[in-house]
Amino acid sequence: MNSRPVLVLASGSQIRQQLLRNAGVPFEVSVARIDEESVRSALLGEGARPREVADALAEGKARKVSLKRPEAMVIGCDQVLSFEGELVSKAESPEEARALLSRMRGERHKLLSAVVLYENGEPKWRHVGEARLEMNDVSDAYLDAYLARNWDSVRDAVGCYKLEEEGVRLFSRIDGDYFTVLGLPLLPLLAYLSLRGVIAS
Repeated sequence: MNSRPVLVLASGSQIRQQLLRNAGVPFEVSVARIDEESVRSALLGEGARPREVADALAEGKARKVSLKRPEAMVIGCDQVLSFEGELVSKAESPEEARALLSRMRGERHKLLSAVVLYENGEPKWRHVGEARLEMNDVSDAYLDAYLARNWDSVRDAVGCYKLEEEGVRLFSRIDGDYFTVLGLPLLPLLAYLSLRGVIAS
């Protein structure tokens, strides 16, 4: 009887790790270091759509770790935010974050979360989840107070919010899977891992 492959998450994201732990999935972590900005810029220069950017970044991370750990099943993930046809990058400062949130309040945007599984240096499965979010028309005073309280937590978050924290108060409507908003389309991933016999079902 074949033993189950080792599952490796190619991400340092604490929320992705927590989601897998909460689901009872055994895994290791090996953070993939890739030049995300260069990859993103090159893809956008070629006219790639947001979901293609998310997928390519997730694949790049999975591939990098899989080449080092060919015996493992490697999970690569990435998330992008699309607003008014533009791919939004992470804010470099509270001022940038405030300008972005000011633009998005009262409007809708999309989050696209990609997950790609690699084995033996080859892609085996992929999925891109999409969620649409509508932001409340929050006041200037609340935005200032929100960022003063939360900047250290959201500085590395796409869109400068975390739905699992106070960021949920920024929104009036969410259409799509909650786990996709958090950055990992968990249900499709669990279904595939179950199908492959990596986790019990």
